[in-house]
Amino acid sequence: MDTDNPGIDPLGGLRAPQDPACDVFLTGTVFLDIIFTGLDSAPVRGTESWARGMGSSPGGVANMATALARLGLRTSLAAAFGDDHYGEYCWDALEQGEGIDLSMSHTVPGWHSPVTVSMAYEGERTMVSHGHEAPAPASGPAAAPGVVFPRCPPRARAAVASLAPGRREPWVAAAARHGALIFADVGWDETGRWDLDALPDLEHCAAFLPNAEEAMRYTRRDCPRAAAHALAERVPLAVVTLGADGAYAVDGRTGTAAEVPAIDVEALDPTGAGDVFVAGFVTGTLAGWPLADRLAFAGLTAALSVQEFGGSLSAPGWAEIAAWWQRVRTCAGQDPAALERYAFLERLLPSADRAWPLRRAVPTIGFRTP
Repeated sequence: MDTDNPGIDPLGGLRAPQDPACDVFLTGTVFLDIIFTGLDSAPVRGTESWARGMGSSPGGVANMATALARLGLRTSLAAAFGDDHYGEYCWDALEQGEGIDLSMSHTVPGWHSPVTVSMAYEGERTMVSHGHEAPAPASGPAAAPGVVFPRCPPRARAAVASLAPGRREPWVAAAARHGALIFADVGWDETGRWDLDALPDLEHCAAFLPNAEEAMRYTRRDCPRAAAHALAERVPLAVVTLGADGAYAVDGRTGTAAEVPAIDVEALDPTGAGDVFVAGFVTGTLAGWPLADRLAFAGLTAALSVQEFGGSLSAPGWAEIAAWWQRVRTCAGQDPAALERYAFLERLLPSADRAWPLRRAVPTIGFRTP
């Protein structure tokens, strides 16, 4: 388990003997991520660029799984792993390093791990990925590299899905039937149709979390806040991320809306920030927090993550959150209203016994231990 996590269980006061053992279930592709940082500009054709920093970590769906686990949620991941050293490293990092349940995952003989090389510069990232289609598992059809389609996902409080036009994943409906709250994001619609009816699993979602551009295109609105209200007519809860402007959410059942500004930080690498935001929002929702607190917490975790490189490497735990809260309260010139927005953290956090900033990242796949 992560030795930096002080053992906070955000659902500790809510757990009952009859509850599912799993808090959050998810499935998807695990990549081996190799991240280069400290580039002053994009690589130039025909030249060699040297990066001032680098790191390696499990990526893809592992970003979300790690973010959830570091916030104290009991997380189960179904994924295929290659039987190469990369796959072995990713499995060990997730199971032993983060405490993620991989009982629904499997190793595929003769299949190599998908790999992504990410280059971060000027606050953005450029990625190059490589992977082959995983052999068809016994439980379902052939999938994209590393994706597992479980017929019967475990009972869970929640599940996280990634929607795609024209694609229905049977496990989503199964999870919803068994009582899981479905949280879903969505990728860019390469078809250009931007049709909500082409997202068949949207009907099972308790919360839908697109970014501003996606929300406006899907709803044909020219304002992300108007788009959120339109989406709330289709799903119980619509959350639209606004980038540097924060996030806006509408509860379709009550009509309640909330907006929280973003925290101004110097971004090193935005890889995985969206996954971390969703993980923070899932945590607050399962814990029963007010809507504005959930948005604030999700935005805070995402802001902390972009100050580190990598996706799963940068996902904050409670130690990072506690250190941040201690620091901002003692800094002169803070806006009292902004501090009050995060006062709900006071009842959740342990005392911070580590200096800010904290550093988790390591520069290589692993050092040999003596």
